[in-house]
Amino acid sequence: MACDEPAALSGIFTRQNSASTNSLDFEPDTDYKFVESLEERYKCAYCHLVLHNPHQTGCGHRFCQQCILALRELNAVPTCPVDKETIKMHEVFKDNCCKREVLNLHVFCKNFPDCNSKVILGRYQEHLQQCLFQSMQCTNDGCPDQILRKDLKEHLSQHCKFREEMCQYCNTYVVLINIKNHEKNDCPDYPVPCLQNCSQIILKKEIEKHHAVCPEAEVDCPYKQYGCHVKVKRGKLAEHENSALREHMLQILDKNSRLEEQISDLYKSLECKEIKIQQLADAIKKCEKEFRQYTQLFGNNSSLMVSSQALASHLDKSARLESQVKQLIQMANQQQSKLDLQPLFDTIENVKQKIALMETYDQRLVVLEDQSSKHDLQINIHKAQLNKNEERFKLLEGTCYNGKLIWKITDYKMKKKEAVEGRVLSIASQPFYTSRCGYRLCARAYLNGDGSGKGTHISLYFVVMRGEFDSLLLWPFKQKVTLMLLDQSGKKNHIVEVFRADPNSSSFKRPDGEMNIASGCPRFVPHSVLENTKNTYIRDDTLFLKVVVDLTDLEEL
Repeated sequence: MACDEPAALSGIFTRQNSASTNSLDFEPDTDYKFVESLEERYKCAYCHLVLHNPHQTGCGHRFCQQCILALRELNAVPTCPVDKETIKMHEVFKDNCCKREVLNLHVFCKNFPDCNSKVILGRYQEHLQQCLFQSMQCTNDGCPDQILRKDLKEHLSQHCKFREEMCQYCNTYVVLINIKNHEKNDCPDYPVPCLQNCSQIILKKEIEKHHAVCPEAEVDCPYKQYGCHVKVKRGKLAEHENSALREHMLQILDKNSRLEEQISDLYKSLECKEIKIQQLADAIKKCEKEFRQYTQLFGNNSSLMVSSQALASHLDKSARLESQVKQLIQMANQQQSKLDLQPLFDTIENVKQKIALMETYDQRLVVLEDQSSKHDLQINIHKAQLNKNEERFKLLEGTCYNGKLIWKITDYKMKKKEAVEGRVLSIASQPFYTSRCGYRLCARAYLNGDGSGKGTHISLYFVVMRGEFDSLLLWPFKQKVTLMLLDQSGKKNHIVEVFRADPNSSSFKRPDGEMNIASGCPRFVPHSVLENTKNTYIRDDTLFLKVVVDLTDLEEL
């Protein structure tokens, strides 16, 4: 039965001629440029390319692991393409000796001649993860650019149109190509000119509030009801009131005079009405007297009826006149009440007092604002110094000087999710030292993997950083480094990878920048092993990584 997965080969070819070399590997089906011509014994007898995971048949020929499987699937009874001998699968074994020799063959970097590095085939992929001339996709979402690794940092910080920049107004991070649109449409702190054309620039969120107090907005004079129809800018209203104070007082006096004249006219009209009323009353009395005389002189009914009708007519007329006079008196009293100017004078006096009080507050406010600005400046200086001191104390408290680092990574699920989504690809540990005046080092972890381990493994790297005493230390860095994932069960089933620093690698030279290119294990531990509930590498969403530098033969300053 044919095997579909290379991983299933362990169940078919159980024989091997030496220990496995799992830490080295290379990508098959790639055109490698070997430093020396590739010998025939290192070529697959089927695909004629360099042997990948070589397996040897009973007839003595070597094949790639995938090729031997392909032969097995092509024919029920596979035959060797070289000598046509039948391949007996139980005689096929994994040739680790040949594999070791192949993995140690030297090849040129694919980026030759820009990169003149020569590396062993087994470290080829690891080299490409560090090669400064390797073309790689920009890590910013949406950016299609392919950039050389040596130019990536500059591209990300200066040239990439998809990098995030902080909005200078609201401190929100926005993709660069969208920042102009954000400022004009979405940014609440974007400054806009006042619609009243004043010299002030107002935050968009406060524009309506500003319009209610804008010094350039035109408003009516408060004395409009007294005859001042001037429209003046709010900022110059006090100036107008001061400069036109005499005119305003004259307008008030003029209106007061007109009201007094109206009241006087009403009083005169009332006097005339009262005179008419008196005259009518006298006429009524005269009529009554005449009526009585007529009654005495003429006792007949007809005369009495005529006189009664005349008297009734006079009485009706008198009653109507009396009613009109009362209405006029009532209207005159109401008008007099409306034209009472004393509340107006009281209001004017209160306004004057408030204006004087506000001028006093203005002067005091200027002094207080100046003092407040000075205090704010001092407070900000002290805050900055305190923050700097706190950061320094935290760094000093957590720093190790014995070449050992215990790195506690909390919130593993959240940080891995951020790595999967591409928001935070890697995290770095705090620095540690080989001694008080020794090498400055740190670790860097890719929780979703990097390079050949991306998406399947945690990648763990060792980083040499620029330190204060580099000029006194020996370079390149040559010490043995141990990377460990600690078992939290107490059984010490730690996962360990050990390597010695390559003196020819740029990762271990004296740093020119803040830190060198990281070096380590892109496939340090599979996610399937790390996250398996049967294992105890993660507890309470926390894991521990340990880095140990061998201090043997390391001279201490």
